[in-house]
Amino acid sequence: MLNFGISSAKAIALYQKMEALHILEKDIVESFICASGKGGQNVNKVSTCVRLKHGPTGIEIKCQKSRYQLLNRYLARCLLVKKIDVIVAGKQSAEMQRVEKIRRQKRKRSKRAKNKMLDNKTHHAKKKAGRKGLSNTDNSGI
Repeated sequence: MLNFGISSAKAIALYQKMEALHILEKDIVESFICASGKGGQNVNKVSTCVRLKHGPTGIEIKCQKSRYQLLNRYLARCLLVKKIDVIVAGKQSAEMQRVEKIRRQKRKRSKRAKNKMLDNKTHHAKKKAGRKGLSNTDNSGI
């Protein structure tokens, strides 16, 4: 098991996911590239960007989220696991479920559902307006 400079629990969880998806460390070709963007002298001197290529699937991942190469190695493997999970599990994968949930939330309401929601809103507004009228008459008598 590689040391990524993270807690051992996270590393163990990653390797368990990799094992469940039959991703072997020997199938991953890892190379390091000079990163670009923010990070200053560290980015210019050290090859912090990590490129992973998974041989059996042909998936290629590039990760330069962090200034630190060790952390990028961990994050790149996480991305690789997510991509392979989406391919293997399809609709059952967590990523696909998250995307589907967002799609449902942004979907346009049907006319019937919209009318029902608006009716509830107007009913609630009338209730509140009725309460407002009662409280004003009570305060004026004091």
